[in-house]
Amino acid sequence: MTTATRSPLGRLLGTILPAALLAFGASTVQAEDKVTFLTSWYAQAEHGGFYQAVAKGIYKKYGLDVTLKMGGPQVNGMQLLTAGQADFIMGYDLQVLNSIEKGMPVTTVATSFQKDLQGMMTHDDVKSLAELKGKTILAGTTAHTTWLPWIKARYGFTDAQFRPYTFNLQPFFADATLAQQAYPSSEPFQAMKNGVKANFFLFADEGYPPYGTTIVTMQKTVADKPDLVARFVKASIEGWKSYLADPAAGNELIKKDNPKMEDEQIAFGVKRMKELKVFDGGDAAKYGAGIMTDARWEQTYKFMVGAGLLKADTDWKKAYTTQFVKDLKIMP
Repeated sequence: MTTATRSPLGRLLGTILPAALLAFGASTVQAEDKVTFLTSWYAQAEHGGFYQAVAKGIYKKYGLDVTLKMGGPQVNGMQLLTAGQADFIMGYDLQVLNSIEKGMPVTTVATSFQKDLQGMMTHDDVKSLAELKGKTILAGTTAHTTWLPWIKARYGFTDAQFRPYTFNLQPFFADATLAQQAYPSSEPFQAMKNGVKANFFLFADEGYPPYGTTIVTMQKTVADKPDLVARFVKASIEGWKSYLADPAAGNELIKKDNPKMEDEQIAFGVKRMKELKVFDGGDAAKYGAGIMTDARWEQTYKFMVGAGLLKADTDWKKAYTTQFVKDLKIMP
C-alpha cells in the first residue's frame, strides 16, 4: 500500500510512531547518571560551588543527577566512600595520604581551592605568626595530626604553648594574649559580631602545602568510569566559578540544607574566599581552576613524612591523579 492509498488513521500512525520511537531513543541516550557527593561538614559558603552546580543546572548540563549530602562531626566520609555509600566525597590531602598508607584504594581527582582554609586568629596587635612564639595557642585535637607539626617546625613553637580548643570563643574574647585556630569565615565572623578586633593568618599563605576542599573518589571509579569522573569534575569547577560570580542560587540551597546558616555569615564567607584567592590564586591563575600538580603533592608528602605523620615508603602518587584537571583550563 502506498502512502497515497493509506487510510487517514494509517497515515497518522505512520507519522506518530517513528517520532515516538525517536523520542524514546533520545531519552534513553540522555538518561542522567546518578551521583552522590558527601561534603565534609554542614552546608556553608565553603561548599557553595557544589550547591551552585545543582541550583543552576550545571550538573544536569553534563548528564548528572547529583545528590548532595552533608557531613558532620559523626560522619566518616572515607568510610562511607569505601563502603559505596557515596560516589565522591569532599576530601583533604592528609586524610587521603593516610588512607593510601592503610591500603585504601581512594584517590583525589580535583581540588576546589588552591589553598587549605585552616589558619590562626589572633588579636589585632599581632602582625605575624612569628610573633606567637611563647604565647598560648588554642588548638583542637585534630591539629596534632595536621597543621600543628608544621607550625611548630616553621616557627619554633613548643608543645607547652598549646592548649585544647573546645570550639568556645569565650576564652579568646576574654584574654587578649590568646591565639587560636580558625577558619576564615567562622571564628573571625564571630569575633566581628562580638566587637572583638582580630587578625586572621591563612597557613597556606605561609607555606602550608595541602590543597583545600578536594574531590575524592575510589580508584576503581577512575578506572571504570573516567567519563563520569571527568563530567563531575568539570561541572563542579564550573559551579565554583559561577558561585563566586553570583552566589544567590547556591545560597538558597545551602540555607535549605542548613537553616542555621545566616545570609550575613554566607556573605562574609564568600567575601573572604575572594580576598584570600583560594579558588583563583596560585597555579589556578595560570593553569585554570581545579588544577593540581605533582610538585604540590610531593611537598605535602614530604611534610607528613618529616612530621612523622606518614611512612616514607607510602606510594603517595596513588593519592591523586591530574588526568581530569591538567587540560581542564577553566580560567577563573
